[in-house]
Amino acid sequence: MVKTTSTTPRLKALYKDTIVKELQAELNLKNVHQVPKLEKIVVSAGIGKNKDDKRFYEIVRNTLTKVTGQHPVDRMAKKSIAGFKIRAGMNRVGISVTLRGARMYEFLDRLTNVALPRVRDFHGVSAKAFDREGNYNLGIVEQSIFPELTFEETQILHGLQATLVISGGDKAYSRALLEKFGIPFEKEGGKR
Repeated sequence: MVKTTSTTPRLKALYKDTIVKELQAELNLKNVHQVPKLEKIVVSAGIGKNKDDKRFYEIVRNTLTKVTGQHPVDRMAKKSIAGFKIRAGMNRVGISVTLRGARMYEFLDRLTNVALPRVRDFHGVSAKAFDREGNYNLGIVEQSIFPELTFEETQILHGLQATLVISGGDKAYSRALLEKFGIPFEKEGGKR
């Protein structure tokens, strides 16, 4: 019987060992359970106008599989939209992957330290992309920033959406957590 050892992802260990204590002190929180925590990351891509193109669908599916390390799920249309020729209940209008646990922290580590620095003329991510609950939405214009993909796999470009779901319910707390994880936010004037 082969015994495998699993290692804790770097960001998860950093969160448990230092970030929780630092945020509790900086945000003046009385209880350690009030500290914001990354719950899950949802990576999704819309098929949109290419819904009938099977090759494009396979490219998007392959991209999500390689980038996240997990098998994606097809999304159905919730509403009918006549302009896009989409009917409610129509399958394959989008693809998504929900990451939790070790895969979530590994994806965030690769995103902040490998993929985002590869963006041309990068000045930081927008600080205005938080929703009311403190979740952060990051739009990625093209998939070619991920090193897991070969040149041939980036010939047909498409975008991705990464939603970082954070417990705590406050935008300021969520931003403080993401800054501790190393996500570079742009400065107030628009430049980093």
